[in-house]
Amino acid sequence: MIVEFVRFPKPEGWTREDVLADARTVVEKWRADPALVRKHFLMGEDGMLGAFYIWPSRKDAERAHDAAWRTAVAEKTGAAPAIDYFDLTMVIDNAAGTVTEFERGEGTGERDLSGS
Repeated sequence: MIVEFVRFPKPEGWTREDVLADARTVVEKWRADPALVRKHFLMGEDGMLGAFYIWPSRKDAERAHDAAWRTAVAEKTGAAPAIDYFDLTMVIDNAAGTVTEFERGEGTGERDLSGS
C-alpha cells in the first residue's frame, strides 16, 4: 500500500463551505474508482488544500492523477499540485480497534495484527 499526499493552494476567497461544496462534486468519481482505498480531504491553516489517499500502488495513484487532472487543478487554483508518495507501513485504527501492517510492494502482503 502507498499513501499519496496531494497539496495545492485554496482558491482566493474560498470558505470552508466552498471547499466542502467543491469536494462534494467529486464524491461519485472517487467512489467509482475501484483502486482507491480511502481519501481524506484536508484544509490547512496556511491556505493550502489537500488530500491524503491510500492506494494499492503508486501506479494506481498516478493513473488517477494524470496530466488532465493536474491541469484542471492548476486552472482552478493557479498552481500545479504538489504530490508526494509514501510507503504505508502500518495503520493504527482506534475507531475499528485494529492495527494493520503492510509489506513493502504493490499492495501485497497486508497483515491484520488486531488479534481478532
